[in-house]
Amino acid sequence: MSVPAAILISGRGSNMLALIEACKAPDFPAHIVQVISNRPQAPGLDIARQHGIDTRVVDHTDFASRAAFDQALGRALRESGAHLVCLAGFMRLLGPDLVHAWHGRMINIHPSLLPAFKGLNTHERALQAGVSEHGCTVHFVSAGMDEGPVIGQESVPVKPEDTPQTLARRVLEAEHRLYPACLRALAQGRITPQSPQIQS
Repeated sequence: MSVPAAILISGRGSNMLALIEACKAPDFPAHIVQVISNRPQAPGLDIARQHGIDTRVVDHTDFASRAAFDQALGRALRESGAHLVCLAGFMRLLGPDLVHAWHGRMINIHPSLLPAFKGLNTHERALQAGVSEHGCTVHFVSAGMDEGPVIGQESVPVKPEDTPQTLARRVLEAEHRLYPACLRALAQGRITPQSPQIQS
């Protein structure tokens, strides 16, 4: 039985598109019921609509506090009918109440091999640090930024000639492979926050 999922975006939504495409496979165990953005002009909203997916905007600038925004977003997620939530370039930190409400059912993708390089500008920081490997991580969302249990990672080599842009492109390709695989495992019940490593 296919599990309903919602995707949260703030921008172009390239990982959103990777999830949408994956969900088109007849044997994929999840389907996207709605794409929600905190930014009305997010290009990913048009992409979702082009694929026949319902969209919704919960503009964070309409709310006086983060708590009020979280309440509205939580209401939107409940109304979508989603059982799982995927953050795909969603550039807002979520408060503990909302995170707790979706414990074990909300996941995020981050462009580094966590716990290395939490936060922003990961590719620049990886090059500055001189690491030989970089990559991406899918993890359960927790109250701490980029701190939830790791579900899966994919590494890419860092080449001597790399710039932040070339490294970002290679990591993004890995993200588009990793995220659908992790959503598949979550929808199949093969991972939990207590046992987050994917079981075959």
